[in-house]
Amino acid sequence: MDRLTAVRVFVEVADRGSLTHAAEHLEMSAAMVSRYLAAAENWFDARLLHRTTRKVSLTDAGVAALPSCRQLLEIAEETQHIAAERSREPAGVLRVTTSGSFADAQLTAALVDFQQQYAQVEIVLYVGDKAADLVMERVDLAVRITNNLDPTMITRPLGRCRSMLCASPGYLERHGMPRTVEDLIQHRCIAHAFGIGKQYRLTRGDETIEVPVNWSFHTNETAVLRRAVLSGAGIGMLPTYYLGDDLRAGRLVHLLPDYEPGVLGIHAIYLSRQHQPLALRLLVDFLVARFAGDSAPWDLTLNVQTTG
Repeated sequence: MDRLTAVRVFVEVADRGSLTHAAEHLEMSAAMVSRYLAAAENWFDARLLHRTTRKVSLTDAGVAALPSCRQLLEIAEETQHIAAERSREPAGVLRVTTSGSFADAQLTAALVDFQQQYAQVEIVLYVGDKAADLVMERVDLAVRITNNLDPTMITRPLGRCRSMLCASPGYLERHGMPRTVEDLIQHRCIAHAFGIGKQYRLTRGDETIEVPVNWSFHTNETAVLRRAVLSGAGIGMLPTYYLGDDLRAGRLVHLLPDYEPGVLGIHAIYLSRQHQPLALRLLVDFLVARFAGDSAPWDLTLNVQTTG
């Protein structure tokens, strides 16, 4: 007999506590349900249910087998769903959210390139530093840069986000070049409002040091932080995905290159692995291929070290 159907019958009987009720739900005869249960028990080589004239209950073996049987049915259903979708052209609307700076510097171009391959996919991109509520805001995919993930969400790593301490040449002419991490205490620094407290945490090899600094400017948006640094307001910690053109053009100077700020993960975040739209699954795969690896593509152009 079909083992998958036998497993489905066992799970249904366990959930409903009755062969009769399970038979009605599955549109089978009670005799057929009994045959499938016997086949399941023969496959597991164990008695799964205690049967009486009034009710059925799980044996110890049945209790142990039930979670795996549920998982088997979920995998079978998802496999069927994937196979059906693979034969179709991806289409529909995908709602994506990320920070303004990452959208500007990296994600927008990636999404446009994705649409070059899948023209029937419409993308709505929301930007903002505040983490979106995927359920309330009907978001399909969030691309977030963080090391603090919500355990209730499904996540997939996309890459690594490194940062640099930077300042404009004009600021350095007025205030001098910091030669040691201790020199940072004497400088004006710019902070991200949701960031790092009243200190910089930097690493060099196996050494980690926390340096207290004086904030002169706060913002909750990385793009604004970059603009303030470019304008000469002070020293700022900025992600490397946002710095390539400024460093190459000499608009910003990389400070204390032997010391690296903490590395953050770039993650794709969505609600469920089950019944994902084909377009969403393809987009996540596309972003993994584009951003993943020991070095992000923007770091390769800056020769950023990938230790740690």
